[in-house]
Amino acid sequence: METDCIKEALPSGTRLLHIGPHKTGTTAIQGALFAAKDAMPEHGVDFPAHSRHPMEAALAACARPAMMGDTAPTDKHWTRLLDAVRATGDRTSVISSEFFADAEDDETIARIVQQLGGERVHILITLRPLAKIMPSQWQQYVQNGLRMGYDNWLEHMLRKAPYEQPNPSFWRRHRHDRLVERWTRAVGPERVTVVVVDDGDRDGLLRTFEALLGLPANLLRPVPDAANRSLTLAETEMLRKLNVEFRGNGLPDELYSKLVRNGAVMHMKNSCSPTPQDVKITTPRWAVEAAGSIGAEMAGTIAATGVRIVGDTALLSAVPKASEQVPEAPRIAPEVAAQALYGALAAVAAAPVRHTAPAKARTVHQTSSKELVRVLGHRCLKKLRRR
Repeated sequence: METDCIKEALPSGTRLLHIGPHKTGTTAIQGALFAAKDAMPEHGVDFPAHSRHPMEAALAACARPAMMGDTAPTDKHWTRLLDAVRATGDRTSVISSEFFADAEDDETIARIVQQLGGERVHILITLRPLAKIMPSQWQQYVQNGLRMGYDNWLEHMLRKAPYEQPNPSFWRRHRHDRLVERWTRAVGPERVTVVVVDDGDRDGLLRTFEALLGLPANLLRPVPDAANRSLTLAETEMLRKLNVEFRGNGLPDELYSKLVRNGAVMHMKNSCSPTPQDVKITTPRWAVEAAGSIGAEMAGTIAATGVRIVGDTALLSAVPKASEQVPEAPRIAPEVAAQALYGALAAVAAAPVRHTAPAKARTVHQTSSKELVRVLGHRCLKKLRRR
């Protein structure tokens, strides 16, 4: 099913809520909107969030926990965003966070809609094929502490009912037909737009947002963001095995957030770009075909809801051609490993050091590797808490 492009902008004064879900171009659109924040008001559109992505506000609104080790979101985050939205008055405004897709029940969704403006709220949902989402979402879960390998994870998500372990959020986000139905029940089909993202049209999503908001063409421009790139297979496997050691040594989540996700991984992403020689995360044929079948079912259900659909829903069930090449074993480049290690060390160095009474000397060779990891972890945690 293919639909026409948007011919008319949403009514002036609309509060456009883009709920993702994850891995559907959300970071790209958030970056473009934030970069154009000062230019959009001239055209009657406001971006009320104080940052590119009001993640904490969305998590608080949906009563969802923070990422592993991060500070828990509070109602203050959500209240601050609501105040900024109300300050836009009768003007059009746009809010974007993929974490709104994590809202589980009708009551929570209805409350979010009412607080944002009730009948003024229009929901925008962006979709991509499951076959393309699964590898990206898996490596993202690994960045949040997942220890399960990709093939095993696919088995759990696609073959082991009730398909909730180890990541119950996956199908809450990516059973897209049910996601559309939940939000349609809150606002009605006439106030829901579903955009099927075409990866072959790199700027298509930006042009769609411009059309919906009544902005001039090309006002929204791509913003490079190395920190948001997906990890290669080797990088993901290195991190996954680190996660195994991290959990096995009983280190606290706060340490993971500071040293691993926001230290080692972030520095590695910013410092090292993938090369053509890097092995990509490859989805086995059986899983790709299963994702295509689910995508076809979801496309039919979404069409039956009566919401406006922009793009070709046939893309949701497309099955990519299988690669004829046998994937090589993933190997982490020395430079990548060094940058990851440096990122962790830099995070430790950023914490102030306090001098303590000298302890009885003991060499590294006299200490087990497991104890070394535990001692280092607890020392780093003490430094973080002193901050």
